[in-house]
Amino acid sequence: MGPHNRMAVTEKVDLGASLKKISAYMRGDLALMITALVLAAFGAVLTIVGPDKIGEMTNLMAEGFASGIDMAAVAKIGIFLAVIYGLSAIFTFTQHYIMATVTLKMSRRMRGELSEKINRVPQKYFNTTSQGDILSRITNDVSTLQQGLTNSLPTIISAATQFVGCLIMMFVTEWRLALTSLGITLIGLLLIVLIMSRSQKYFAARQQSLGELNGYIEEMYSGHEVVRISRAGKGVKERFDGMNRAVYDANWKSQFLSGLMQPLMNVIGNVAYVAVCVVGSVLAINGTIRFGVIISFIMYVRLFTSPLTQIAQGMTNMQTAAASANRVFDFLESEELPDESDKPDEMPEVKGAVSFENVRFSYPDKIIIKNFSAEVSPGQKVAIVGPTGAGKTTMVNLLMRFFEINSGSIKIDGTPISELRRETVHNMFAMVLQDTWLFEGTVRENLVYNMQGVTDADLERVCRACGLDKFVRSLPHGFDTVLTDSTSISAGQKQMLTIARAMLQNSPMLILDEATSSVDTRTELIIQRAMDQLMQNRTSFVIAHRLSTIKNADLILVMREGDVIESGTHEELMAAGGFYAELYNSQFEKTA
Repeated sequence: MGPHNRMAVTEKVDLGASLKKISAYMRGDLALMITALVLAAFGAVLTIVGPDKIGEMTNLMAEGFASGIDMAAVAKIGIFLAVIYGLSAIFTFTQHYIMATVTLKMSRRMRGELSEKINRVPQKYFNTTSQGDILSRITNDVSTLQQGLTNSLPTIISAATQFVGCLIMMFVTEWRLALTSLGITLIGLLLIVLIMSRSQKYFAARQQSLGELNGYIEEMYSGHEVVRISRAGKGVKERFDGMNRAVYDANWKSQFLSGLMQPLMNVIGNVAYVAVCVVGSVLAINGTIRFGVIISFIMYVRLFTSPLTQIAQGMTNMQTAAASANRVFDFLESEELPDESDKPDEMPEVKGAVSFENVRFSYPDKIIIKNFSAEVSPGQKVAIVGPTGAGKTTMVNLLMRFFEINSGSIKIDGTPISELRRETVHNMFAMVLQDTWLFEGTVRENLVYNMQGVTDADLERVCRACGLDKFVRSLPHGFDTVLTDSTSISAGQKQMLTIARAMLQNSPMLILDEATSSVDTRTELIIQRAMDQLMQNRTSFVIAHRLSTIKNADLILVMREGDVIESGTHEELMAAGGFYAELYNSQFEKTA
């Protein structure tokens, strides 16, 4: 995580701003949400009527002890209460149904947009944000936001309506008891406001630290073999424990402060009960009020203090939801790749002439490519060599338009790639990286990934060329065998599958980033022959670390500190006795 992300942990959640963003995002379903919230308010209003009617029923019973209870009047009140409580239940159920439907629809749409957004953000975004943190936004944060809107928002509206309604009914019923209850309750309300003002930052910290932990876990688990080999388990565990502790601390502090609200309001409610009983008894003895008023007020106190607890708990959950919403919208509103809809989308006929003219590229804090120039003829095999950090992979990324150059130009067949759509540039190349990528699916699905019209004959042809035919025949279901984590497949076989996938693409140009680094010498020779066949009549760029694999390259570009310092064939560069010759000889020096 960068400094910016760590600073965000201490920032308070702006609940109002978050709700505005959510409202704007859900404007299509806003009418339904408002309907649901109105139903929640109606349900609360109907509940408020109950205590007053129960007080009337109590008075009828108290007066009837001497002369006989008017059962017809009592039954009438009972039926009325049953009806309003029934309607309240129906309104509450309908509100829950609407909110669940609307928010689940929102979360489905939001996850879809987040998934699409990943393809629209520039590559530099992933240099500053871990994959695990992005995954946490798509899973944890969207789920937290959905649950907060489904459960907490209606609860807050319902509780607020109940609170205001109870307050009005209490003053209508008996203003002195109302003032008694209100004075005690205000003390609890002030304490809740104080607690919430202190707890806001911990809800943002909780979601942020969880995202950081997920990112670290994803990185360490994906590289657990390296961790074991490097005997870095202790260091990884210590860092994990630190991040896990940060999640624990943020959760503990936020939950502790929010957990204070419920017992606090229980205490306030109990004190209010006692005060109503004492003051009500004095007023009843003096004949100022009837006994039923005290019964009504005891119920009103319960209905009056309960909403405060619900509002406090709802606000707590909404703070968490707001923190999640901020993280989701931060990603959705992040910088995107420039729109290229005005550029032609047709695929030009590619001959494969590539020119780099005074290319310059830098990160904000470091110059990577200083002044790169090179001319590549159609069909040439071009090897890019140089020490680590020379800019070899960066040059390929610039050629593929994963990054945009600061100055200069890169042209394909005389056309600057900046004038072509990114998708058009990507379609010109097949790419085989040092890191293999296979997904859970059949061998066929992995090979024909995102390609149409590939036949079994095509699959068999490329597998023979790559030496994969025996491996495929050894699988229980051939091309229909499902590859999972439990499938026994070597790193070399994974690499050969990705090479076969590139061969199937049949693109006019190739990019190979040390594609044979994971295979043994015999397999390397098989793949090298397949690559030579594949590269015929195609412009190919090979990032080479083992210089013995590129001796037959038509052009070798030697890079050092962002510049091409030498170029030529293997023989020419060796005869020159320069930096390339030094690199080549150093790989074959015998150790004593």
